[in-house]
Amino acid sequence: MTSHVFHNKQKFFDRWAPNYDCLFTTIFYQAVHKRMLEYVELPHQPHVLDLGCGTGRLLHRLATQFPSLQGTGLDLSTEMLRQAQQRNPYGTRLTYRQGNAESMPFAEGEFDAVFNTISFLHYPNPQQVVLEVNRVLRPGGRFYLADHTVREEMGDRLFGFSPGGIRCYSPQRREQLGAQAGFECLGHYYLLGSVLLTIFGKPI
Repeated sequence: MTSHVFHNKQKFFDRWAPNYDCLFTTIFYQAVHKRMLEYVELPHQPHVLDLGCGTGRLLHRLATQFPSLQGTGLDLSTEMLRQAQQRNPYGTRLTYRQGNAESMPFAEGEFDAVFNTISFLHYPNPQQVVLEVNRVLRPGGRFYLADHTVREEMGDRLFGFSPGGIRCYSPQRREQLGAQAGFECLGHYYLLGSVLLTIFGKPI
């Protein structure tokens, strides 16, 4: 069942990719990324992962703000990645790979930080994704999760939109998912409307 959902989601985003960076989407994501970066702390010469990177806009902004940064983007959609690679002005500083967030093709402790922006709501098995983020993150690293949220009393809210639907999580539910994977929640910050940034730290 899950593999069928992943296949359908990949096809959905492959079809969307050529028009993904429309005016509204561009303005929305630029605003979210700009506000998120106010909370980002990275070490010198960081290696970061953008999980669900889409067309690579966040990595472009990170590479500009942190000149020594090396970035890797992972996405399920090959067409999104093709768009990202075509628009990459940073050469080998930024690389892109196709893959599933539930079983990432990376080594343990490979990244100083992991970013996930308006993508977590698509994952059918969120706990497995958070466990994978913890695995590929070095001790002391941070996981920046920015996505739409809901109030605790609403529970996990499932909506239509893409194959398998999308699901939004309350701040308390995010904390629970993080704690079960071994993360410490460092704070919640509203970025734009219902988009909430949750910062997790991996203990040293």
